[in-house]
Amino acid sequence: MDNLLTTHPKPKEFHDMSKRACDTASRCISEETKYNKQRWDKSHMETGFKEGDQVLVSKLSFNKLQGQKKMRDPFIGPCTIIKLIGKSAVKVKLMEEFSRKHPVFPVILVKPYFQTEEDKFPSRKKNSTPPVIV
Repeated sequence: MDNLLTTHPKPKEFHDMSKRACDTASRCISEETKYNKQRWDKSHMETGFKEGDQVLVSKLSFNKLQGQKKMRDPFIGPCTIIKLIGKSAVKVKLMEEFSRKHPVFPVILVKPYFQTEEDKFPSRKKNSTPPVIV
């Protein structure tokens, strides 16, 4: 019967019970903090960009664009990065047609722009043999 909680605990029992409750709450909070940090780190990335880089900006946050949604290009650009804002946002110079749009975007909506296939895939070997014509 000593393990059960009583309705009217003695002062020593009440102190021990309160201490166990505080220790359990403290342990749960620290475990939850670790879990939340892991989830945050998994979905948030730092910028891999520098000022002056060419990027493509996603049109996800652009509303009221003309035409059918599935027929539009998913990105606009290339745009030049003017400034890095914090660790997860960039300010870009938008094209004239989007000049009224706010120029700051989170890194998740921006991807690097490559002019050629060689820039995009530097380790890819060029096929030097011509195709066989049958």
